[in-house]
Amino acid sequence: MRNEYAADLGLTEADLAVDWHTQFDSWFADAVAFGLPEPNAMVVGTADAAGRPSGRTVLLKGYDPSGFVFFTNHLSRKGVEASANPYASLVFPWFAMQRQVVVTGRIAPVDRAETDAYFASRPRGSQLGAWASPQSQVVPDRAALEERYREVAERYADDAAIPTPPHWGGLRVRPDSVEFWQGRAGRLHDRLRFRHLDEGAWTVERLAP
Repeated sequence: MRNEYAADLGLTEADLAVDWHTQFDSWFADAVAFGLPEPNAMVVGTADAAGRPSGRTVLLKGYDPSGFVFFTNHLSRKGVEASANPYASLVFPWFAMQRQVVVTGRIAPVDRAETDAYFASRPRGSQLGAWASPQSQVVPDRAALEERYREVAERYADDAAIPTPPHWGGLRVRPDSVEFWQGRAGRLHDRLRFRHLDEGAWTVERLAP
């Protein structure tokens, strides 16, 4: 099961923007215009204190030159691992476009004001779910989750605004490398990586496919 990538697509050093953020902005706009389902879906990889990895797909909720932001329960597996081992990877699998973006970097909580602002923008059902779900914990059955949800809905039934749970918030991955991968014929893919140097500058490197 494999697809041959188009021969006329490519990514050269001359094609790249001046920095990773501008390049990602361009490719992300392409993914949206292409009509990909949930183009902001990304695979987040974390590891526990012993180095055992785990991964899952989450939705990117914001990005800027400081990094990539998503939101989660800090008591979930990824939240606990991000605290114990503050490094993460992100993969944007835009394979319908024969592209992917791979990010590595440090991960840390966003400030509370940013978390509260985003939580207030969520649908009420999602806000209730954040209170009701003990994310990543073992539960006896679906009925137990639904009962917790009903209890939370009753608790906040008369409240115009639902507060942000103390255990819930944003995480920002501050990249030390951002790789732009373009599929090519014969599996000779183009891989160009922005890598952060110790002195604060960035360099661009071509990686073998």
